[in-house]
Amino acid sequence: MSTISTALRDFKEPTKEQITQNFFSLASLPAAIGKDAREADDEVEKMDINAVLSLGVEGEEDSYAGKLYLMAPYLAFSSLDKKSVRFTIPLSTIRRVERLNARAGIYALSLALWHGGKIIVQLTSLRPTADLFCALLRDALKIELQRGRMKSVKGFVKTCYSEVLVSGSAFTPSDEKDEHTASEASESSYHGGLGLRFKFPGDPKKLREASKIKLWMTYLKTHGRNLTLLRYPQCTRLVQVGLPNRLRGEMWETLSGSIFLRYSNPGLYEQLLEQNTGRTTTSTEDIEKDLHRSLPEYAGYQSEEGISALRRVLQAYSFKNPELGYCQAMNILAAAILIYMSEEQAFWLLEVLCDRLLPGYYAPSMHGTLLDQRVFESLVQRCLPIIHDHFQAVDVQLSVASLPWFLSLYINSMPMIFAFRIVDCFFCMGPKVLFQVGLAILKINGEKLLQIQDDGGFLNLMRDYFASLGDSAHPHSTDPRARAITRFQELLLVSFREFSVITDDLILSERKRFRNEIIHSIETFSKRSAVRNLRSLGRFTKEQAGLVYDALYQAMCVIPPPPAQLPPPTLLNDGVEEKPETRIQLKTFQYFLSEIATWARDEKIVSNGFQQRVDRDVAEHEFIDRLFFFWDTSCCGALSFQDLVSGLDGVMFNDLMENIEWFFNLHDKNKDGFLTKDEVLTVSESFLFIFRFEVGDAYLGAVSRFMTNAFEYGDALLADVDQHKEVEDDETEPRSPLPLPSNQPYLNLATFRMVVLADEILESFFETDLSASFRLDPISELELPPSSSGLLGEFWSSIATDSNKKMFNLFTDEIGKTIGKHQVIHRPSIGRYKTLEEPKARESLLTPGMRHSASKSSLRSSPSSSSLRPSSPSQGLTVKVPSSKDFQEPASAVGYSPMVQAANAALLARPAFTIDDSKDDDDDAEDELEAGDNDDQVMDEVDAFLEAHDSGLTDADKEVAKDLINAEPVK
Repeated sequence: MSTISTALRDFKEPTKEQITQNFFSLASLPAAIGKDAREADDEVEKMDINAVLSLGVEGEEDSYAGKLYLMAPYLAFSSLDKKSVRFTIPLSTIRRVERLNARAGIYALSLALWHGGKIIVQLTSLRPTADLFCALLRDALKIELQRGRMKSVKGFVKTCYSEVLVSGSAFTPSDEKDEHTASEASESSYHGGLGLRFKFPGDPKKLREASKIKLWMTYLKTHGRNLTLLRYPQCTRLVQVGLPNRLRGEMWETLSGSIFLRYSNPGLYEQLLEQNTGRTTTSTEDIEKDLHRSLPEYAGYQSEEGISALRRVLQAYSFKNPELGYCQAMNILAAAILIYMSEEQAFWLLEVLCDRLLPGYYAPSMHGTLLDQRVFESLVQRCLPIIHDHFQAVDVQLSVASLPWFLSLYINSMPMIFAFRIVDCFFCMGPKVLFQVGLAILKINGEKLLQIQDDGGFLNLMRDYFASLGDSAHPHSTDPRARAITRFQELLLVSFREFSVITDDLILSERKRFRNEIIHSIETFSKRSAVRNLRSLGRFTKEQAGLVYDALYQAMCVIPPPPAQLPPPTLLNDGVEEKPETRIQLKTFQYFLSEIATWARDEKIVSNGFQQRVDRDVAEHEFIDRLFFFWDTSCCGALSFQDLVSGLDGVMFNDLMENIEWFFNLHDKNKDGFLTKDEVLTVSESFLFIFRFEVGDAYLGAVSRFMTNAFEYGDALLADVDQHKEVEDDETEPRSPLPLPSNQPYLNLATFRMVVLADEILESFFETDLSASFRLDPISELELPPSSSGLLGEFWSSIATDSNKKMFNLFTDEIGKTIGKHQVIHRPSIGRYKTLEEPKARESLLTPGMRHSASKSSLRSSPSSSSLRPSSPSQGLTVKVPSSKDFQEPASAVGYSPMVQAANAALLARPAFTIDDSKDDDDDAEDELEAGDNDDQVMDEVDAFLEAHDSGLTDADKEVAKDLINAEPVK
């Protein structure tokens, strides 16, 4: 069974709007919210406007210039440097909007938020622009009110720990002894992870949990929380210091944007589990195998409660995203998240991780991980050239260690208390953190890395370093403050200071640079896997089967088949859903066959005085449809890669007699070993289709003689049978023969073979030309979609399109016709005979007694489905055929590369660290041709046609912003 995916070629560079949504953590939202909600939000136009943001508390924060975005149902702001200040708040959390009575020429709005905070926005664009923005904001707020979203805020925020923290019902920082008692009283009111029951990793005192709680409580009171969090520079600094255990889960979903998915889709997680109760798939079986292999040292996963929670989250995600399903690397990540988050929170965070933050990391091919590994190697070569050159000299693969780092967000490599600090920064600052930390690890261990000679030494060095992250970075220093600095603190310092040049834009540009290289390597591996997984190669070699795969893959790229189908259930699979198998339907098969068989395509050599080109069109005919269903041995209405290989094997290596038998069986619809008169006529139509572009009358004469001989011999045999019946019934009076029914057996295989061998041209066709018409030629490599980055790239991609090329060709053809230089020549499929040749004298197929039968009249009176007329030698033959339906399909998956398999094995071999020990707390029509009166008329004529922390404000602007804090609303 093979699963072939073309998904990697479907990648498109994100649009400007998508980039903005990604920045504000809203990328996956439109696909997740309900249809009615999306239609309502689409009614409100998206808009952005220049603005100055101020907090409603004087002296609390500076004012920042930036842009205010209205992306219903959200309002977002970003400072000019895109990193100092930003927020994303649902419109349903805005309780009041007022226009302030400020100085002349100043257009300011005061927004009162759900949590009591107030922000002042000074719109610095022209008055008409500001009026338009306010009108759109008003309309969006009305829609939210009509949908009843305002009322849902109160119930949702109760699930957030920050509400308990700020309200004061949680423990105070000084009451460390009573922390456990307070948590038991409040944990039922907010969402939390397994840590609430089985404790959090690490020692709360050494992690300074009380101090962190106090700092965060102060920040959340002033700058909002959960749905209304305003991210000022202090927020990033506090995240770098570390998140408190109880607040970590909520902050992860707030910083990543998964909280908006949970808010917009209440109850969806439970609904998924309920709808799929008892369902068993390949993904669920794989999940069961790995449940006890993720973080086994953590107490929560030594109990059925933790294992059940992990099982439900992974299964719910596999049900929601069946194309991705489940990946081993996803297991340890989900297990770590569940320590700090509830099942619903972890489910939506996993959705954001796989869809937006780490796209392609946990796909079956893991193309996102492999791409980022190539990017990481490039960054090492740029920033640490000495280490890179040494690795090249001793043949050490950087990815043997770095691949598990990226896949598990360092959770599988270093002690959890330190890995979770990196995860904090990852959700706050984005994927660039993974690269910055990886480069810092190599730089800090640079001298030791220059001494390693193999992969084993590299892995041992990294293992020892991670085990010592809690030790002093300067143990021999006389300065006690220097001795207090741990190696992990040193790692963060080097990561964010020395490698601050690693930005999101740099990573995106490097991904564009190496994407094609990674896609080609994955496709090559997938091809080898598909050929290796074939049940039978027949008489093909692996290289020839690879050429069949190339033609199939190209056809799937041009005409995508429908989604991969699950195989039919059997009694042996115990109800388990197996992995889907890629199958192509008729439309894709027609294109595939046009790449393999010369008669399945219409090739025209067009010259117009300006250019000479070869136009290839896919032919459509009942013969191709018949071949499709002939090869569909499983009666699925679709063909797999194995079906195509087996079908081609049944014709490409045949001799004369085998080809005649194959052609006979192809047209024997009911498989009774006989051809009816209608099927004999269908055989002749198939001949006419195959020979339609042959030059001269030789093949026309061959088909004419075939029909004459077939009906003569068939009628003679039937007349002989009738005579025997007359003798047996003692009937002396002659009577006219009764007309034959359309399904009356007429010719058997032996008779069909004699009729074919009576003609030299048909004999030659079946002996060599039929098999030779199937050609496995190397297909030129498909070009990947070009990157449209930059002004020139976008300009060229908008011009060099297929439609524009067709328009240009049509234009030059019309000019060629005008000047008399336009010429179209059809390329013949066989091309052996060019003139009508009389067959050599052969022994008659009929005995003297049989020659008295009126075969000619039988031929004229027989039911016919086509009108056969001679054609001029220069135009060849064309048969009008019905067109089939269109089908479409995305892709399924490909196999794992050896590197990915090794990474998965490494993920499940996580070392245990003593420092992590928990301490207290925390988816035919037939053509009818006119019947001719002349049997010699056997042909139809046809005509062949994509600056850091800078507020950007002067001192005067800041004074104006301060005045707005105390301004009165306009009455």
